[in-house]
Amino acid sequence: MSMPIAKQLETLATFSNGNPASNGNSFAFDVARPLYAATVTTFQMIIGRACNQACRHCHVAAGPLRTETKSREIADACLEVIRSTPEIQTVDITGGAPEMNAVFRPLVVESRKAGKHVIDRCNLTILSQPGYEDLADFLAEHQVEVIASLPHFAAARTDKQRGRGTFDSSIIGLQKLNALGYGADERLPLHLVYNPSGTFLSSGQAQLEAEFKRELKTRFDVVFNNLYCINNLPVSRFLEALVRGGKFEEYMNTLHSAFNPATIDGLMCRHQVSVGYDGHLYDCDFNQMLEIPASIGHIHDFDAATFRTRSIKTANHCYGCTAGAGSSCGGEIS
Repeated sequence: MSMPIAKQLETLATFSNGNPASNGNSFAFDVARPLYAATVTTFQMIIGRACNQACRHCHVAAGPLRTETKSREIADACLEVIRSTPEIQTVDITGGAPEMNAVFRPLVVESRKAGKHVIDRCNLTILSQPGYEDLADFLAEHQVEVIASLPHFAAARTDKQRGRGTFDSSIIGLQKLNALGYGADERLPLHLVYNPSGTFLSSGQAQLEAEFKRELKTRFDVVFNNLYCINNLPVSRFLEALVRGGKFEEYMNTLHSAFNPATIDGLMCRHQVSVGYDGHLYDCDFNQMLEIPASIGHIHDFDAATFRTRSIKTANHCYGCTAGAGSSCGGEIS
């Protein structure tokens, strides 16, 4: 179990970069202007915390013992917004392992019927779990884009971050998807997500993508489209590990030193709504994990015009999205 939310917020607020004028939000001090939304083109849902894994870096703190899940009533309210908001182009479904939730398949089917592009953020190992044997076929049938976590093409590095045996299971999942056309058929995009280990920022996305493509093709005959590099944000399990290892200040200084103002316009919070399993609204999924609500509180109160012009709420974890080339759900920003 990760540290309590109040303790996470208190810990993040201790980073001031030596400037007391930041008042616990050094990030806002450095940005030096209000941060406003621009569009609502992506409707992202964390539909539960249940997962067949318990990864060390998981900012959702998901795992096999988590029971939170989106109800059908909240799912229907989300679908009403998705259907009635032309501006929403993409429905991004995540978890935990979102596929373990009963509302996952109805959300996919109805969102596709509404003409939306659908993303499944898949951990790959779920594709080999009993009861999910038809999952890959379901995803392909509905032309769902798959964004899958694979920390590294070396088994030891992946297993260290995600648990023993997960690398082999992930490769089997990738091979299942490839057999259906994922990674080759333009209607079936397959992207991988790389998270660095330790207190490091991600290397250059283009270079890492070339390495991943070469090694996975050579070793396992696996192909994919793009590699997305996402920095580990100091939230939940990763924040707890930083504090426990005495490396919180070191990592925050690393993020702060790499702060890149050119990433601000492309931040994912400025172009999406993040919806919790209980229907509450957030500027991004990291704010959701820290229980920092958006200015509009619940899916029942959603109004696209108002949400599109809201002020974004920030805290010091936001340095993770603005460090180096930036980091979003789609990888590098600049």
